[in-house]
Amino acid sequence: MAMDAGEIERLIKEGIPDAQVSIKDLAGDGNHYSATVIAASFSGKSRVQQHQLVYQALKGQMGGVLHALALQTGTP
Repeated sequence: MAMDAGEIERLIKEGIPDAQVSIKDLAGDGNHYSATVIAASFSGKSRVQQHQLVYQALKGQMGGVLHALALQTGTP
């Protein structure tokens, strides 16, 4: 079962309220996405910590319903 891009965006914004999120379906199959997440709350955090926050926001969906997510994070 594939995960909808809107659901990915909703979960990230729910977990990181100040995030600006852009999602792209890379293969058109609903299983391979790229996401760009920009949030002021990432300030002072390493790239790994930023990615961990996004994965936490996805509530365990990575590797399950959400097969692949190429992730870019940063601050505004």
